[in-house]
Amino acid sequence: MEPALTTTAASSFGGSPRLAALAQQLRMYKPPPSSSFDDDAEEMQADQESAGKVVSQVGFQESMTPVPKDPERFRPKRAAVLICIFEGEEGDLRVILTKRSSRLSTHSGEVSLPGGKAEEDDKDDGMTATREAEEEIGLDPSLVDIVTSLEPFLSKHLLRVIPVIGILKDKKSFNPKPNPAEVEAVFDAPLEMFLKDENRRSEEREWMGEKYLIHYFDYRTGDKDYTIWGLTAGILIRAASVTYQRPPAFIEQCPKFKYPKMVEKNTCMP
Repeated sequence: MEPALTTTAASSFGGSPRLAALAQQLRMYKPPPSSSFDDDAEEMQADQESAGKVVSQVGFQESMTPVPKDPERFRPKRAAVLICIFEGEEGDLRVILTKRSSRLSTHSGEVSLPGGKAEEDDKDDGMTATREAEEEIGLDPSLVDIVTSLEPFLSKHLLRVIPVIGILKDKKSFNPKPNPAEVEAVFDAPLEMFLKDENRRSEEREWMGEKYLIHYFDYRTGDKDYTIWGLTAGILIRAASVTYQRPPAFIEQCPKFKYPKMVEKNTCMP
């Protein structure tokens, strides 16, 4: 039997029973196991997996994304992004997003989740995600309750991206302060939209003979139009599926590669 929600638990989330229940639900989520690049035991397990994998151009769950067999011991850099959820005025669950500065050298002007590369002093992925969010949009880490992490994704720039889900405990206390060097705008969108087939389009591409879809979600807020796509869209589809405990209303169509069941030791496995 699940523990009953208490008034104290709800008060931790601005008096919202829904956010308290969501936090309880998400804390029970355990991502599927994937190979680690630092843990010897998991490296031994990786020896029994497959090799010859290729990194997706747009970013998929690491468990279904092939990476190249690298004689130099392929080890992508680690990064984390923050999926910061809060309850909107109409009772819907919403997620904080940013539009990257047009002056950035990579992904300029694109919509993304707050986050970035891990630093040596980061004790875990939650710290990486909240530290970056504070630097990018002025989000005080004390306002965010980290409840779980999703399975890693691999980006086209060979970053191992860990999506960290946090719940914004007090939306009224958050006053966005975008860092102009990194962020052009801060906005929010309904999380459930990433499960719906509305305002969505897709583009079919092919990689090593396998076809897959890149998803684009068009969203308008105020007088601004945004497009969420690629890695960010893939992460949010997964986050919405886990949060609402149902699959999207459309076909994701991720590539399904086949490879031999033999691998050299220390070869990275998704």
